[in-house]
Amino acid sequence: MLRLPAMVRVFLCLLPVDMRRSFDGLAAMAEQVVHADPLSGHLFVFRGRRGDRLKILYWDRDGYALWYKRLETGTFRFPVGGSDATEITTADLALILEGIDVDAAKRRKRFALSPR
Repeated sequence: MLRLPAMVRVFLCLLPVDMRRSFDGLAAMAEQVVHADPLSGHLFVFRGRRGDRLKILYWDRDGYALWYKRLETGTFRFPVGGSDATEITTADLALILEGIDVDAAKRRKRFALSPR
């Protein structure tokens, strides 16, 4: 299971992305499409047009880091949303990376702190 610190947020760009984009191009998309600061240390997840490639951009103390995965078979399923970007949990990111459709997953009731 993917384990990240609780303060790390995960943002999905729901628009298909040209996978030739690298650090600066993806950082610009994080600002313009996701409307978040790419220097925040949060994860920004991008999927290619065919859905078989995924990049995760994050700021790692002294520079950008980029994680890239290409599937040999199948596609990554992102949640369906009405906007260009959405925020998901780290658990949902782990499900996406494992090939599980997050929208179809059945969720059980859990305790959560109310936002202040």
